[in-house]
Amino acid sequence: MKHIIYTLTFLVIAGVGFGAMFYNNYDAEASDEAVSEAPQAMSVKITVMKPRHIQVWGNFSGHVVAVNRAEIRPQVSGRITEIHFTDGQHVEKGDVLFVIDPRPYEAALNQAKATLAATQTQAGLAEKEYQRAIKLIKTEAISHSVMDERTNNRQAANAAVQGAQAAVESAQINLDYAHVKAPISGKTSRAEITEGNLVQTGPNAPLLTSIVAQDRVYVDFEVDESTYINSAKTGSFKKDQKTPVRLQLLDGDLEYKGFVHSFDNRIDATSGTIRARAIFDNEDNMLLPGMSVSILMGSADNEEHLLISERAISTDQDRKFVYIVNDDNIATYRAIKIGNSINGERVVLSGLNAGDKVITEGIVHIRPGALVSAQASDTTPKNVAPDTSEKED
Repeated sequence: MKHIIYTLTFLVIAGVGFGAMFYNNYDAEASDEAVSEAPQAMSVKITVMKPRHIQVWGNFSGHVVAVNRAEIRPQVSGRITEIHFTDGQHVEKGDVLFVIDPRPYEAALNQAKATLAATQTQAGLAEKEYQRAIKLIKTEAISHSVMDERTNNRQAANAAVQGAQAAVESAQINLDYAHVKAPISGKTSRAEITEGNLVQTGPNAPLLTSIVAQDRVYVDFEVDESTYINSAKTGSFKKDQKTPVRLQLLDGDLEYKGFVHSFDNRIDATSGTIRARAIFDNEDNMLLPGMSVSILMGSADNEEHLLISERAISTDQDRKFVYIVNDDNIATYRAIKIGNSINGERVVLSGLNAGDKVITEGIVHIRPGALVSAQASDTTPKNVAPDTSEKED
């Protein structure tokens, strides 16, 4: 009987021990499973938004226009006897370009001078008779009708002198016109009419050549309304402050610096743009009217802007967005609007504020609400320089 009691007691104790051991193992496995199911923080790098002083540049297409251009046409008729320039030559204002046979105009001038001399002689005689008449009329040695006649002769003679003088001046002008001179300094085109050809003056006078001033040039281009407003606020209408521009040729090898000269007086309602005109020095004479160029227009002052790496920007249909990290280390969706591209960064127009922590690396697997482990990016801000990327609305 005792043996049976001992056996039952052993079995009970063994069962209790085995149950305790089973319970402990189950509790440990459940604890490990709970740990494995806890969300893991994803490692990302962030950049804290800080305003920077930069000069924003917009990219536009333009074409070169001459500051001063003159078409040379004959102002007197005759045969061309001399040409004093070569195609593409630089000439100074007043240089003789063409000579139209001057002999008829020299003869006309000589005739006008002779007529002037004759009228001056007549005017001198009329003046003497008039002075005598004044003395005689006081003593009533002549009648009043004679006095009136001599007064009239004096006036007519003086008028004839004035007419003769005008004829001399006209003949002199025509003779000067026979020597066709450059009205401006610049580069000539080719001679459209050669020696020996007869030219006629008038509305249909032929083109002899043209001259384009080379020391400075205009560049005409069109800018959007927002760019115009920003330029007007920062520089174009402020005293001693000009909006800077840079000109690049199509091959990108040469760059010229200038400033905005003027804006048009209206905005095109159809395109929403306004015509702008910049002016550049052209010391190397490389810029020619009609040339297509790229224009970079910057703000007049270095203003504070937020810039974000292009790698941090994602696209949702037609919207741009980034992920920011909040105080609980949670990734949050943030829609933004971006502007110009500057050395791999974008100007933030709206959507971000100073102090926001933007995820710049490790974005591929990030979703809104994800727990992240944020580390500051080791990249340093780049020096801001003009970029030829197009402005994005």
